[in-house]
Amino acid sequence: MNEKIIEFKNVTFIYDADDETAEVKEFPALSDVSLAINKGEFVAVLGHNGSGKSTFAKLCNAIYEPTKGEVAVKGIVADTEEKADEIRRTVGMVFQNPDNQIVATIVEDDVAFGPENLGIEPSEIRRRVDDALRSVNMYDFRHREPHNLSGGQKQRVAIAGVIAMQTECIVLDEPTAMLDPKGREEVMQTVKRLNKEMGITVVLVTHFMDEAVQADRVVVMDGGKVLMDGKPKEVFSQVNKLRACGLDVPQSTELCRNLGIKECVLDIDECVDGICRLMGGAV
Repeated sequence: MNEKIIEFKNVTFIYDADDETAEVKEFPALSDVSLAINKGEFVAVLGHNGSGKSTFAKLCNAIYEPTKGEVAVKGIVADTEEKADEIRRTVGMVFQNPDNQIVATIVEDDVAFGPENLGIEPSEIRRRVDDALRSVNMYDFRHREPHNLSGGQKQRVAIAGVIAMQTECIVLDEPTAMLDPKGREEVMQTVKRLNKEMGITVVLVTHFMDEAVQADRVVVMDGGKVLMDGKPKEVFSQVNKLRACGLDVPQSTELCRNLGIKECVLDIDECVDGICRLMGGAV
């Protein structure tokens, strides 16, 4: 039986109408959402702007509290500040802009910030910081100033800061949206390694289809509801349904579909295999 790490039970979230930063005011950002994230999963959450995906991310980490319903992290509900803090020790957040998360002038000091706030012993902090930086391939940059790093490197430092707190789950809210292709690739390789090698549960909110296909599971949100939930091939085979809610499909999927290849193709390697089979069958 799968162990649930995050569970949404009939969750509705409505922004305060006075909140000028809120994208949605007239109707719920989330409406009666029930969903569970299992321990060790890599889940990608897709949706157009205003679909509710970023609200979903912030509810996972108790940044927001539901208007109705319940969000439980390992069975804990954030009905007190102490319980909210406990949830944040289990679920860490990485946001879109790494500059908004970096608080120190030296990389290793920034990674140490979270464990220090938890009251961890200095020797243990030293070990955690070194291990976290090695896990994101940033150990050699530990004495550098963050503002001299590339966008992808900064985002990896932000991820290291969450790892150093030893959270069991990392929620990333569009972490590659502001990065160039090289930075995006660096972050995605890091995320996959943390999930597969370290067993950290990953919830990745993204609008990049090529990132979503790398997940174990894809959740598509539309109008504050869960529209689709399944393995990448199950979701991306439903091209018309995705387009109806304003989403695209991976380029490889689109190309093979236009060529008449019936199976759902997700990446370049599968695309090449499909085209080779098509050409072989035509000879």
